[in-house]
Amino acid sequence: MLDKILSLDQKLFVYLNSLGSETFDGLWLLITKQTSWIPFFLVLLYFIYKKIGQKQTLYLLLFIALLLVFTDQTTNLVKNTFQRLRPCNNPEISPFIRIVQSRSSFSFFSGHAANTMAVASFLYLNFKRDYKYLGFLFLWPLIFAYSRIYLGLHYPLDILCGYFFGALFGFGIFKLYKIAQKKYFPI
Repeated sequence: MLDKILSLDQKLFVYLNSLGSETFDGLWLLITKQTSWIPFFLVLLYFIYKKIGQKQTLYLLLFIALLLVFTDQTTNLVKNTFQRLRPCNNPEISPFIRIVQSRSSFSFFSGHAANTMAVASFLYLNFKRDYKYLGFLFLWPLIFAYSRIYLGLHYPLDILCGYFFGALFGFGIFKLYKIAQKKYFPI
């Protein structure tokens, strides 16, 4: 059963990866860089600051940092446990795919997907009542993670599992944040 799932995952990856073209490679390389998202982060920070003020914003950022460290370290632990080759390093499919970027680390699960989904989930849970269209925040992890398939770095299953764990971690840290907020920084 697992072999069949992994085979379907590879086939879906090959299909999705083959949709790319050299014309758009530069765009997807830009999208996959975390620093390219700094303007987006600054806009988010502005809205957070306007809503909760300086002290609460710093407190929230502390929890986001905790969330990212926890998610990133868990991702590395899982990657080193499963040791799934990235598509760009898989000799079975590498001749048939577009490799725009390569990495030597392992593939399962995607840290980009996990980190972005964790932060998006955490922020959504905190501010969904305050901003009507905050659900659009989830476009960020979708676009960011698809870039990993486009570039040849992750399988769809890596992305989906990263989303799942990111949402789970985002929810868990949100709960801790709310407990700590009541105790130490009531609004």
